[in-house]
Amino acid sequence: MNTPHPPSLQARLSLVLTVLIAVLMAAGAAVWMRETRQSIHEEVDAATRVAQQWIGVLLPEAQAGGEAGRERLLTRLAAVGRVRANRLEVFTDDGTRIHVSPESPYKAGRDAPHWFTQRIAPELAPRRLDAGELEIVLTPDTSRAVLDAWDHLSAAVGWAGAALLAIWLATRLAIRRALAPLHDIRAALEHGASGCFDQRLPEYATRELALLARSYNRLADGLDASRAENARLEADQSVARTIHSRLEQERRAIARELHDELGQSITAVRSIAGAIIQRSAEQPGIHGSAQAILAMTGHMQDGVHAILQRLRSTAPGTHERIEDALRAYCALWASHHEGIALRCDIAPLGEHIGDNVGLTLLRVVQESLTNVARHARARHVEVRVGLRRDGSRTEIEVEVGDDGCGLGDAPTPGRHGLTGMHERVAEVDGRLELQRAPAGGLCVRARLPQPAALTTP
Repeated sequence: MNTPHPPSLQARLSLVLTVLIAVLMAAGAAVWMRETRQSIHEEVDAATRVAQQWIGVLLPEAQAGGEAGRERLLTRLAAVGRVRANRLEVFTDDGTRIHVSPESPYKAGRDAPHWFTQRIAPELAPRRLDAGELEIVLTPDTSRAVLDAWDHLSAAVGWAGAALLAIWLATRLAIRRALAPLHDIRAALEHGASGCFDQRLPEYATRELALLARSYNRLADGLDASRAENARLEADQSVARTIHSRLEQERRAIARELHDELGQSITAVRSIAGAIIQRSAEQPGIHGSAQAILAMTGHMQDGVHAILQRLRSTAPGTHERIEDALRAYCALWASHHEGIALRCDIAPLGEHIGDNVGLTLLRVVQESLTNVARHARARHVEVRVGLRRDGSRTEIEVEVGDDGCGLGDAPTPGRHGLTGMHERVAEVDGRLELQRAPAGGLCVRARLPQPAALTTP
């Protein structure tokens, strides 16, 4: 079922103006009818008084002359014929009408409509004059004056109708011309609804339409600029994704090369060093050098493993949690240093640990355990990672403590691991502390900021 369209603004304005003018014309017609009724009353009443005075002059002569005077009166009345705007009748004593004035020849055979006559014809009482044996009745006749008023009104209504039609057409054309810019505004809005904001509206002469056009132009400028910015951002993101993909490919290729080439070479050297150790038990110099080679290649393996861990830590599709990476590294370290008991306590950290924070956690644990293996001469080491609240914020805390010899009075020259840890922690707005462990060794404690999306368990 089709919903009928409401009338347009143009049709409504034209109709309102036409109805308003028609109401004014109707009010004017009512005033005209009232004035015309008063005018007819004065005109007919004046004619009646004149006729009454004229008849009054004839009555004394008719009354004094007897029968002859009566005949002369009738002769004169017949000679006069019709008295203007009046009907003249003569009656005898017994009520017989012996004379009546002829009908008016003016617009004979026509009369105004009855409803119009009732509204506009004034009420005038007949005048009765005593003429002895005769009675003269003078009755005011307003029919011709009313007919004239009707003819005037009919002509005025015709002209008024023509004027209304002309006014309606003129206002319709004027309003159509004034509202013509609305079609341009509608076309611009529909063009913008399709996603194109390159069309601008001109400056219109009408103040309201000019303000509307300016508002649309500002909106279109803003949307056009936003679309251009979005296109630029999408292009930048596409380039960034391409670069990131290429970088990840290079990282994986380097990781494979390190694992396949350098890793296998180090394993071969360790195998050779192990064989030399087994065969040089009676040769202390060679035996000691072989052990040094074996220890150095072990450190090299740890370094290569750390590099591989870093290269693969952000590879797309792995989705490895930082807790799992820390546990995996602790297990690997423990397998390479069986003489040191390692206790690992890593609490859940959530899903929103950033790459920089996660990598810093891993590097702190790696460097701390490497220092324990190289310098601490410890028998026990403990790694603890969890969350702690510091006032109104929550931080990630990592501690690595051992029962070794500690730092001593001053660090050995050439050790850059602690400096590197300080720098890494500072890059993520964290804090690094070095304290004496309860077991007598060193406690490395780092506190890193918690991401905003992470919730404290």
